[in-house]
Amino acid sequence: MNDKMQRIVPEGTQPLYDNYHFAPAIRVGDRIWLSGQVGINADFVAGKDMEEQARFAFEAIKATLAAAGASLADVVELMSFHTDLRGEIADFVKVKDAYFPNDYPCWTAVGVTQLAAPEYKVEIRVVAVAGSGES
Repeated sequence: MNDKMQRIVPEGTQPLYDNYHFAPAIRVGDRIWLSGQVGINADFVAGKDMEEQARFAFEAIKATLAAAGASLADVVELMSFHTDLRGEIADFVKVKDAYFPNDYPCWTAVGVTQLAAPEYKVEIRVVAVAGSGES
């Protein structure tokens, strides 16, 4: 096992690394920590509603995990932050369940008053262990 820290900066995320000074993910050995992903597309535009923002965030998570040598099946913990937790949780769960249809990871959902931009409805972070899940 390689315990050296590796910064994971997938294609298209270099501006975030350069401008906001954070790595989209860090891998140490088989463990991978992802920074929070918000519901924006490749052009950094927020989705129109919770479902679209959740899909954008989960797609970014998938891409970041792939760049780190893992997949959604390797996610052991999911934490989501919501600006309208009670009002939009059903829409979020519908999308989450499409990405995690079985063998669910641990999940904590937290209601917050603000995210980084006023149009953001959700931010999702995960922890994964590469190779631990079924592919």
